[in-house]
Amino acid sequence: MSSPAVFVAVILVIASLICPSLSQICSSQKFTNNKVYTRCSDLPVLKSFLHWTYDADNSTLSVAFVAPPDKPDGWIAWAINPNAPGMVGAQTLFAFKNSKGEMVVKTYDISSYSSIKESSKLWFDVKETAAEFSGGLMRLFATLVIPEKGKTTLNHVWQVGPSVADGSPEKHGFQPANLNSKGTFDLLSGESKISASGDARVNRKNIHGILNAISWGFLFPVGIIIARYMRTFQSADPAWFYLHISCQCSAYVIGVAGWATGLKLGSESKGITYDVHLNIGIALFCLATLQVFALLLRPKKDHKYRFYWNIYHHGVGYTMLILSLVNVFKGLDILDPATKWRSAYIGILVVLGVIALLLEVVTWIVVLKKKSNKSTKPYDG
Repeated sequence: MSSPAVFVAVILVIASLICPSLSQICSSQKFTNNKVYTRCSDLPVLKSFLHWTYDADNSTLSVAFVAPPDKPDGWIAWAINPNAPGMVGAQTLFAFKNSKGEMVVKTYDISSYSSIKESSKLWFDVKETAAEFSGGLMRLFATLVIPEKGKTTLNHVWQVGPSVADGSPEKHGFQPANLNSKGTFDLLSGESKISASGDARVNRKNIHGILNAISWGFLFPVGIIIARYMRTFQSADPAWFYLHISCQCSAYVIGVAGWATGLKLGSESKGITYDVHLNIGIALFCLATLQVFALLLRPKKDHKYRFYWNIYHHGVGYTMLILSLVNVFKGLDILDPATKWRSAYIGILVVLGVIALLLEVVTWIVVLKKKSNKSTKPYDG
């Protein structure tokens, strides 16, 4: 064997030893208890594997679920949902380390995303459980009794998480792999199918995030910067006004589209609630609509009510600016995109902030210069 080939072979062996979850397939896995299962499946996401043996006469299902947790102190979970595909209603087995560092298995009935309660009573009976952690992989073993004899096709869900607090698993990530970790499998044939709805929903969430980031997170602040600083320069009048209106109206139209997609996502995900993000979104929509109608009632410059209209318009505008930036970051926390996207948006805000700061200095210089010229020539005109 040539030297390069030997080198590549050594690297592959070392990689398989350091990160076994990347090199294994379910059929190559061995268990320390020498347990052998009749069927196995390489699950399509989260680098997970499922092994099982089904005894149709006793309606008994022995399973071994294998996956790498997000972090060493994290958790893994496998569940059967007797009613529908997805997490809500899933009868779940969680494996994680307890406070003593020992691997334990606990059972949860997940009635909703906001209600994850430990329960000893599940849709199926649990005869025995065990768990272990080695080589970067957690292994969950269980023997279940399926109550519906003859039911061979099951909805199953699997998941991994980063941490455990007070003896309970904390929320998992919301990356596409986490959202697509559900499907069906046939106990007898071994056929496994992933749910097709996950990708479409992730795409809708991404569209919702992009629309709102462009509208409330970018166009709206730019429109405020234009109105505050460009009108200081006489040469920019009335161009600044039309640019301001264009930015804010575009932000409103795009923002309403993003708001509508958010409501649609909420109606499709009854078990998932993000109350703060939702309430801020509703407040932004209402305030933006008021601003649009206020534009139609804008008094002329010399009208006696123009001063009060300006106070209202500016107050609502700056309130919306704060709420919009807060809600964009709330949305980023929910979507949990790659770090580069959050960094890119923060970079855009920093650039806008520096531009605003420089324009603030220039504006004050211009304003003070105008006042100075007026005070030195009181007789002028």
